[in-house]
Amino acid sequence: MPKTARDVPPPLELLCLKALWSLQEGNVKDVQQVVARSRPLAYTTIMTVLERLVRKGKLTRRKKGRAFLYAATTSEEAMRHIAVRELLDSFFDGSSEELVRFLGAPEMARAAAAEVPGASDDSRIDTVLL
Repeated sequence: MPKTARDVPPPLELLCLKALWSLQEGNVKDVQQVVARSRPLAYTTIMTVLERLVRKGKLTRRKKGRAFLYAATTSEEAMRHIAVRELLDSFFDGSSEELVRFLGAPEMARAAAAEVPGASDDSRIDTVLL
């Protein structure tokens, strides 16, 4: 089965995007400093991730002196909408009513979590999804 491109970036790319949303615009070092608060990564790793995001059209870059400045092409709010839409389409057949029903029934969420090995009893949604 061929892999399809997702609109929601994977965790490391999302971490770099979040850093740029807070900075508005920044070079690799700026992004690395913000990302290092939660996950210390090498300069070259951040540079690779930013270049990948440029190729995917999630970032723009412009030359300033000897460095590139990166900026997000999509707002954080727009990315949240995309992520929720992907969640709805993947798990709730596109029905926001089903999602609301699921969220409003904590006993059902706990029961569903109990069926998944390694899942916690916590019925809250992980904010990474939103």
